[in-house]
Amino acid sequence: MKVMVNGRNIEVTDYLREYVTKKVGRLERYLPQIGEVRADLTQNPTRSADDRYTAQITIWANGQILRAEEATSDIFASVDATIDKISSQIRRFKGRRHDSKRRASHAATREAEIAVTAVAEEVEMEEEPGYIIKRKQFLVEPMDEEEALEQMELLGH
Repeated sequence: MKVMVNGRNIEVTDYLREYVTKKVGRLERYLPQIGEVRADLTQNPTRSADDRYTAQITIWANGQILRAEEATSDIFASVDATIDKISSQIRRFKGRRHDSKRRASHAATREAEIAVTAVAEEVEMEEEPGYIIKRKQFLVEPMDEEEALEQMELLGH
């Protein structure tokens, strides 16, 4: 597992780097196929001391991306809170994978529901004109609708 620790407006000491690496290493028990981890630590110039330090951790594991971010008054507390948040995402992710294997027999029913929902959304889209808020570009890998929904939920969208 490759762990990258980056700091913005904060000096990343050896102790801080080891602390993050140790905390992230514990996640391998729950998700052994972790390939790469990036921890971005930031000191924000805010008046509120409660949101001064932000830790964002992104994990690439077996084609999935997990991301969590927390802001607190202490950088170590931010790392701990982010690790807690990402470990709950891992439990939820593993639970969904397990549940999806059990529910595979009901795929035909879900396909029909998805088709009905898609038709209803098309009717709504025809009624309301839209506008572009933000445009992003990134590499796209083919996946089915369930995987796409799962990815969006894991990223917090």
